[in-house]
Order: sequence, then C-alpha cells, then structure tokens
Amino acid sequence: MAREAAFSACLEAVLGSRSGANRVFELLEPLAGQEEPEDIVSAARTCSRLFGALLERRELFVGPLPDQDASLGESYSAEDKYRIWMRHRYRDCVGCLGELMGHEAFQVKELALYTLMKFVELEAQYPLIKIEWKGTLTFPCDLLKVVVDGLLPTYEDASLLISRFQEYMEYDDVRYFVMKAVTASIGQVMQKTKERPLPFYQQNVFSLISPINMPNKESEMVKFMVKQDNREELKLSRLQAHRQVFEKMWLTFLKHKLPTGLYKKVLVILHDSVLPYMNEPTLMMDFLTVAYGIGGAISLLALNGLFILIHQHHLEYPDFYKKLYSLLDPSIYHVKYRARFFHLTDLFLSSSHLPAYLVAAFIKRLSRLALTAPPEALLMVIPFICNLFRRHPACRVLVHRPGGPADMSEDPYVMEEEEPSKSRALESSLWEIQSLQNHYHPDVAKAAAVLNQSLSEMEDDISGLLELSAYELFDKEVKKNAVNVPLEFEQVRGLFGKKNDIFAEHFSLD
Repeated sequence: MAREAAFSACLEAVLGSRSGANRVFELLEPLAGQEEPEDIVSAARTCSRLFGALLERRELFVGPLPDQDASLGESYSAEDKYRIWMRHRYRDCVGCLGELMGHEAFQVKELALYTLMKFVELEAQYPLIKIEWKGTLTFPCDLLKVVVDGLLPTYEDASLLISRFQEYMEYDDVRYFVMKAVTASIGQVMQKTKERPLPFYQQNVFSLISPINMPNKESEMVKFMVKQDNREELKLSRLQAHRQVFEKMWLTFLKHKLPTGLYKKVLVILHDSVLPYMNEPTLMMDFLTVAYGIGGAISLLALNGLFILIHQHHLEYPDFYKKLYSLLDPSIYHVKYRARFFHLTDLFLSSSHLPAYLVAAFIKRLSRLALTAPPEALLMVIPFICNLFRRHPACRVLVHRPGGPADMSEDPYVMEEEEPSKSRALESSLWEIQSLQNHYHPDVAKAAAVLNQSLSEMEDDISGLLELSAYELFDKEVKKNAVNVPLEFEQVRGLFGKKNDIFAEHFSLD
C-alpha cells in the first residue's frame, strides 16, 4: 500500500506541474522487471493513467521524434522541449511494457498487454503523427507491432496470453494490422533458423492466427478502433485488401517447415477457415503437396484441401489416385481421422468415369486390410465396398467368380504393388469378404453376407457409420433385449436321453 501511495503522489506531481516532471522516473524504474510483481502491477497501472492523460491532453510531441540531445538546441521552444522529453519517457514506458509481456508472472503479462492496447486505442484517437493531408492513416502500427512481438515469444508457450488478446481481433482495423505485423515477425524470426522448426514460436503464431474470423462481405466490416470519416477511400475498408493480407500471412507461415503436430492442426482447419478467404486458394498447392507427401495422418488430412483445389479450382494433381491408393494401410481403420478419410475417399471414387482396374484395386486393398480391422470399422467399410460395386458394375466380377482364388496363397492380387494398374486386382476375387461372413461379431457376419445376394440399385448411406466407435458398438450390444439362446444343436432330453424320461416316469415324486 505504501508503494501504491507513493506512485499516486508521483502521478499527481507529474500531472500537476512541469517542475515535477522528473518524478516520472520513479514510475518507470519498477517497470524494469526487478521488483515484486505487485509493485510492477501498481507502477504499470499508474503509468497507464499518466500517459493516458498526457495523450488526451496532447502533451506529447507530435511528429517524427527528434533525438533527445538534439532537442536541447535553441531551435525548439520550451514547450516543445518538454513534449519531446516526455514523448521519450512514453517510448521508454512502451518498451518496458513490451518486455513485461514476457514476465514470469501472468498478472504482469496480462496488465502489460491491456495497458499497451489502451495506448493503441488512445494513439488512434490522439495520433502522434502529423496529419498532412486528408485521409492520412492514423493507426499506431508500430505500437501494435510491439504487442504482436510480445505475443510471439520464441521459446515459451503464450497461448493463454493470446487468448486474452482475441477480444481485440474483433476490430477490423486491429485484425488487419495484426496480420501485417505477424507476417513481418515470421519473416524476421524464421529466416534465422535455416529451415529448422521453432515449435514454441510457430505454435504461438498458429494460436494467434487460427481463430481469425474473416468477414464474408464488405458490408460486415463495420467495427473499427480508429474512427475516420473518409474510410471508404482507404484500403483498410476493402475486403479484397484484407484477404490479400490474410493470404500473405498464411503463405508466409506455411512456407517454413512445421513441427509434425502443427501440420495436423493446420490441416484440420485449412479447408474451412483458410482456403475460403484467400484471393487465390491455388497458391496453397505447394504446402498441400508437401503435406500430402509426408505420409500417415498428415497425408489423410491434406486430402480435404486437395479436394477443394481439385474440384472447385480445377487444379490437376499428377498421380493423385496412385498416391491415394498408397495411403491405404492398416492404420486407416484405427486413426483418429478415419471418418474424414473415408468421406473424402468416397467422394474421389464417386465418378463413373474411373477405370474398372483402379476401382477394383481400391476394393481389393480395402478388403485385404479389413481382415485385421476392428468390428466398428468393418461395419463401415463393407457398405462402402458395396457402394463401389453399385457405381462400377464392371467390378462385380470380383464377387461372381466361382473358380477364383479361395485364399491368399492362390490370389493373383499383388498387395505390395504401388501402381493400381499393375496390382492384378481384376483377376482376383473377394475371398476376404467371404471369410468375414464367419466373423465372431454377428453384425459383421450379417453385413458381409450381403454380397451373396443381388445388390439393390440404391446406395447405402454410410454417413452414420463413419464415426461409429467401439464404445457405441459395445453399448448397443449391452442394451439388447435378452432372449433365450439354445446352447446345443439338439435339445437335451435328460441325462440319459429317452431312457431318462422312462426313469422319471417310474420314480416321479408325485
């Protein structure tokens, strides 16, 4: 409390008379970060009030800031000298607050953030730059850059502080200049790493830019921190300009190698939150191609973005189906993104113009992998295969081949072949599905038996099966009504068969 009272006295002295201006150093000294967090917080709050008042009273020098020593010359009036000197103190305060955004105490970080954003709002209202012509942009970009740099430390997770900042991203002008500042930051930081990922820094960037809520129409851009009457003349009011900045930011971020976990997070949101708001979505092709070639779950997730570029933007992808075929390995029935993968694969294989050998290769590979798949995956993939037969009748030869291979040893299909056209799938048969007719789970056996009958023309709706989990399957079994199930093929008629009945007649208790 004593320190707080002392800070209040300093505030009154500085604002009350220019003779007490030097007492500003008593407020700035604790901001160096060597004090207790409580004292730093008190000093920061007092500085917020002090420089907020000076900005409102227009007592800080306006225009390019002269060097402090040069300002002592006779060319400046006493009033200007004071304003230049106090503007330098304001700059010192901003620098200290930027450093405090990396303080170990979160309450200090949070207050530093809020104080800087208060200064951003006040500088927008009372600009420190000379307005030489009508339409001059007065947004304090340099001050906002200090905030953005504080939100993006290189070796520390700042996600909690970034979450506190998201409320300011609702302002269209703040969001615009934050995106420009992030782009500049990525260029400065990542060029020093020589393509080596910086996990903390890149995760912080993703945490800041992934929740960005871009407007869909220009008419939605109505919330600005800086109030200017001639806004329609500025690029800031045009949706295309926002999209250009948004696009450049993401392309700059994604041109650098990402940590594996971050690839997945980016790809999960890319098709919904990034591609629709780019002026040229096809520029994302390089990133998606690299991600698609990584393999595993990352390749599966890259399918969403590629699907949009291929189908909506008519982009050609050489050997696309060959690569998609290579993604079919035992993990596809177990991965977290199974539903998304099969949904997209279903879309890719929906065209009736695909050659029979290609579809047959997919059917055969999915069937072979099904031999080791869990029941919940089998209940999805068997109807999936049936739908492929309905779309491509030429592949039904795999089912109706009486003299075909009966097991793996006789099967001409080459599972290891990466080229679908050389896999010899059309020479094979679906003995795998036939073997699933003896599966231990009755629902799987029943689903597999459908191929013994003529398939209906209407496709099965698999949307409800894509997300089917083992828990749901178990829960369904538990909730089934109990019925009397015979435990023997023939009904038992006593311990000794028919004789037991005679024995029972003679020795009845009745």
